[in-house]
Parts: sequence; C-alpha cells; structure tokens
Amino acid sequence: MGLTSRSGIVPLNLMNDVAGPMARTVTDAVRVFDIVTGYDPDDPVTEGARVHKEASYSAALEAGGLKGVRIGVARFIMRPTVDPDVVRIFDEALAVMQRNGATLVEHLTVPGFDDIQNPSGCGFPERFKFGLNDYLASRDPAPPVKDLAQILASGRFHPSIEVRMRNAEMSQLRPTDDAACREAQQRRGETITKAMDDADVSAIVYPTWDNPPRLIGDLNTPAGDNSQTLSPRTGFPAMTVPIGFVRGEFPSGMTFLGRAWSESTLIKLAYSFEQAANHRRPPSSTPPLH
Repeated sequence: MGLTSRSGIVPLNLMNDVAGPMARTVTDAVRVFDIVTGYDPDDPVTEGARVHKEASYSAALEAGGLKGVRIGVARFIMRPTVDPDVVRIFDEALAVMQRNGATLVEHLTVPGFDDIQNPSGCGFPERFKFGLNDYLASRDPAPPVKDLAQILASGRFHPSIEVRMRNAEMSQLRPTDDAACREAQQRRGETITKAMDDADVSAIVYPTWDNPPRLIGDLNTPAGDNSQTLSPRTGFPAMTVPIGFVRGEFPSGMTFLGRAWSESTLIKLAYSFEQAANHRRPPSSTPPLH
C-alpha cells in the first residue's frame, strides 16, 4: 500500500485496495511493476513512494536468492476445509525451497493479529457504496449508471452478489474515520513485523487459496481465499507464484508476504523459487508470445 496508485481503480474498499501486476512470469511482473510504482498526486497514500520506491526492482531478479534465507510457514492460515491436494503441492513447494538453501521456520504464528478490530466504518459494506458512487461520478464520459442504487435497479448483476450489494446500499453515513482505520491497519502490521522479527524470517509463505476454484455463483463448496487475511489488512506487500496443479488441472499458488516496503526481498525469493520449480504451464489455447 502506497507504492502504486489506486487512482482509477473500481473500489471495493479503499482501505485495502491496491494495484499490482499479473503476468506470465516474475520477470514480466517486475517489468510492469517498475513502470507503475511511484508517487501519484491523485492518490495521497502514495506519498510514501517518494521515500521507499527503488530505482529499479529488476535488480532483485537473481537466481539462487533462497540460499541462506529463513522463511516462516504460516499453516495457521489454512482452514479445516483445505483441499488435501493443495496441502500436498504446498509441501512440495516448501521442499523445493529447502533443497535450494532456504531454512523453513514451521508453524509461524502472529499473536495478537486477530485481536485488533476495525473501528466502525472501516469495512466493505460501509465503504463500498460511497467509493463506487464516487468512482462512477468521476468518469468522463459518464457511465450508463450513476450509482449503486441504479445498478441494483437494473438487475444486471450475478445473483450471488445481490445480498452484499443491498447491504452496502443500506449504508447511510459516509465513513469519515480514515485515520482510525489506518491506525488499526498499522497495529496489525506491527504484530506481523514483531512475529517475523522474533522468528528471524525474511518472508512468510502460505497457500494463496485453500481449494480449487469454484464455479461462478457457487457459494456452498469450500473456497478459502487466503489473499484477504494478512496483506490487505496491513498494507504489506505480497506476491503469488505457481506451485502446481490441483487434480493435475487447476492451478494453485503460494504467497510470499513481507514486511512493509520489502518488495525487492519478495521478488528475489519468488524469482528464485520460480526458476527452481518451473511450474508454469503455457495455455494450450494461446500461441507462444515472442
């Protein structure tokens, strides 16, 4: 949070929303990242980029970066409904890191993280309505709908999200407690930093999702998006890389989470793992890019 601008993003909750690249490889992602990072006067949260942005993150693309690094394993994030296949390929990914010189600190925990509650007005329902309405009002040319109420009236949305949208539309007071929300976010970040310092680790890893992807609208079978747990609630950087395929078909990933402004460390670790594991499978429906 603060290294890339959120200006122009369709918001869910601007307390947590942040933009980052998705790409075929770590190298491609870093090429994009080098371009999109930096201060943007249209997003005050990027003030920190003036101090923390590095000249180029490409310097972190060095193979062998796992050697001698201590990495915490956050198994506490996984739910009881985690798919056994996800656990299996996650354990295989950990073994790859060990073979390439990493020291794993098993069962790392973050004491006190869940005890820090958001003040009223920091969550999705309160912020989504006003953030979305502001976004729609800022577009030029104007979009065909002007606010969440008109979207609901149109009926042009998937039924699985209707309850959440209607709950958001019921919000009457625009949240004004950004400072209190950021303070809670900062305190959660401090608990992660302390846990990492106590364990002397450079990063934390965990499965990005606990289960294979569900069909759109399926709200019954287990899901388990671990991306929402640590990184958005602190603003700390995280990076996902492939670790294989569940059932031999559905891609699965592992997330590297780091301290604030530790993007270069995460890039080095993710790139080194990617080069050692080589899990990417080019899609058969798409010709090679040159």
